[in-house]
Amino acid sequence: MGTSVNDTPMIRCTELTKVFGSGTSANDAIRLAGEGVGRSEIQRRTGATLAVHDVSFDVRPGELFVIMGLSGSGKSTLVRLLNRLIEPSSGQIDIDGRALNSLGDADLRELRNQRISMVFQHFALLPHRTVRQNAEYGLQIRGTEADARREKAEWALDQVGLADRADAYPGQLSGGMQQRVGLARALASDTDVLLMDEPYSALDPLIRRDMQNLLVRLQSELKKTIVFITHDLNEAMLLGDRILLLKDGRLVQVGTGPEILAAPADDYVADFVSDVDRSRVLTAQDVLREARIVVRLNERPAEVLNRLGGAEATGAYVVDDQDRILGVVRDDWLAGAARRGTGEIDRDSLVAEFRTTEADRPLIDLVDQVGRHVVPLAVVDEEKRLLGVVPRGAVLAALAVPSTNESGS
Repeated sequence: MGTSVNDTPMIRCTELTKVFGSGTSANDAIRLAGEGVGRSEIQRRTGATLAVHDVSFDVRPGELFVIMGLSGSGKSTLVRLLNRLIEPSSGQIDIDGRALNSLGDADLRELRNQRISMVFQHFALLPHRTVRQNAEYGLQIRGTEADARREKAEWALDQVGLADRADAYPGQLSGGMQQRVGLARALASDTDVLLMDEPYSALDPLIRRDMQNLLVRLQSELKKTIVFITHDLNEAMLLGDRILLLKDGRLVQVGTGPEILAAPADDYVADFVSDVDRSRVLTAQDVLREARIVVRLNERPAEVLNRLGGAEATGAYVVDDQDRILGVVRDDWLAGAARRGTGEIDRDSLVAEFRTTEADRPLIDLVDQVGRHVVPLAVVDEEKRLLGVVPRGAVLAALAVPSTNESGS
């Protein structure tokens, strides 16, 4: 899932802190937190709860940014700070360069109405309104004309696969369908930022997987800026362009899923990621290697055969001037052509003994494809140009994780 090349963050949080407590106790809690005192000890000494402390991060336009942590880590507090449903104790939040703490009530209402939508864990649907009317609701609050909001709502319902249930009521829908309505309402509002607070945690595993796949598809098409909250690391790794891990209200690590898997910031993160299904997180891009030999038409068979021998390879991709794959030339054909004195490689010498994949394909889809041909699995772009290859050994190495219980001795 790609992000925008725009360098200006859609969301910027700087030294964000939230303490639940009043007066002196809150100030004491912030002071103790700055001294490195832990959350439980702060609460024991002051009676105040340190929900979030000194958290700074950016979310890029078009990015699906995941905030995750265990229960009580501060993630739901953090997402509510992003639209000032909760006021920060200190720090600053900027939305598209505009400071939230500078907004008055009217401007804040406009921001929530026009720029930021929210999808909740428990759907927050209006039971006496139809699915269409629920999808229209944000636009109605905004004052959008009836025909326009109906058109937008029906588009959104079609996006989430509920066009045929527009006249039903929430009580007539399954939990997964109700969550689709909540997502449609957010899409219909057409805001710049979408906040999703553990939206799938109440769903059973199969429906949850369907909703995750739906979000991946929609994000690839719509490129919304999404902040997604979850306690499930596999969900975070599946969905997130980048992931922020929280522990006791403090930022532990920010990075892509593969970055976090490859270099956990500390033992807490290492333990956290030890049970992640790497085959679903890592993609072809993460194990991509440069093709050791790439051949062009009209090259001399004897020369290519020598290159194959030096690389201990038995075949090579042949590409055109745009690096699109034309086929594969095998060492046995090259050897025969060299004996016959054949002057050059042509299209008739090529075989189609290869497979290709996209760079974002998860490794779980590739395991049964690698190592089946004389050339490694090819990774291609949308124009079918060769980007690199995925050797079988690279896949196996990426999936082989030492046990966290192994000793270093």
